[in-house]
Amino acid sequence: MKILVIGGTNFIGPVVVNSLVNMGHEVTVFHRGKTNADLPPTVGEIFGDRAQLTEFKTEFKRLSPEVVLDMIALTEQDALTASSAFEGIAQHMIAVSSIDVYRARDTLWGKESKIFPVPLTEDSVLRRQLYPYRGIPSPSPINSSDDYEKILVEKVVMANSELPGTILRLPMVYGYKDYMHRFFSYLKRMFDNRPAIVLEETFAQWHGSYGFVENVAYGITLAVTNPHAKGRIYNIAEQPSLTEAERIKKLGCILGWEGKVVVVPKSRLPEAWKPSFNMNQQWIVDTTRIRKELGYLEPVPEEEAFRQTIDWEKKHLSEQPQKEDDPWLFDYATEDAILTHVST
Repeated sequence: MKILVIGGTNFIGPVVVNSLVNMGHEVTVFHRGKTNADLPPTVGEIFGDRAQLTEFKTEFKRLSPEVVLDMIALTEQDALTASSAFEGIAQHMIAVSSIDVYRARDTLWGKESKIFPVPLTEDSVLRRQLYPYRGIPSPSPINSSDDYEKILVEKVVMANSELPGTILRLPMVYGYKDYMHRFFSYLKRMFDNRPAIVLEETFAQWHGSYGFVENVAYGITLAVTNPHAKGRIYNIAEQPSLTEAERIKKLGCILGWEGKVVVVPKSRLPEAWKPSFNMNQQWIVDTTRIRKELGYLEPVPEEEAFRQTIDWEKKHLSEQPQKEDDPWLFDYATEDAILTHVST
């Protein structure tokens, strides 16, 4: 199968590309050439900016990909441009989306008051408010423009009857090359041999959907290579979902950390240590559909996924956020004071 990947050189993309090549597919990557990705030598490359995709239509016709995987459609315009560029050429368009499309996300962020039941299925209600990161001080959580909106991306991709689409809603993805260093604030404490990690009680019991990069990439390859995925929307995430306290304890066990997790009521914490989110809203998605329809099952077990993540974080300490970026994260003096206070 001929597959064209838009993006594919940053975090998840190279894992997907390598997997597709190992499966015997002919893969070409369209990217700007600004990221030094470790791609197989058989992978073709087309250099350009995605905003100018339609200018490459003649080249795309010569390439004649059967499937297009868009890893970096962040805005409505991104999706419209890709749809126009590949209509009449490709037979299937897959767009990577996010579980941030669900309305539960706005409750978590304090923009809604209603608590939504979980797990969230692909048919769960979506956000009413568009552009979720607009107005957030730079850098935003996703480091994208104010026009970021996966809901609009999904609508464009699924509305083109001439180019059947598939949507993949990804969780919080962790693992090697995780530029967000999702577990770093916990692992840094363990690397520093802290005696305890303090968690506010609602945060300690909060569930969020995560996925290890290789497992998420595997789910993407299933959708890319299975024609039955056309016209479908899939959640991808680990099952079952751990609480934050459970995740920290498992990471600590693998690392050999001898400390403990101390859960503290919000009323006994300094203001800077109180969660800014509504942690009563869980953020768990249901993945039954992709497991039943495409046979998805995580190829990398949880313990091995955590182990690989820990090893990578150890090797890239200099790239990770330091104390001045979020003073409370590694304010050990305050943490010691909290621990002393709760023990008395």
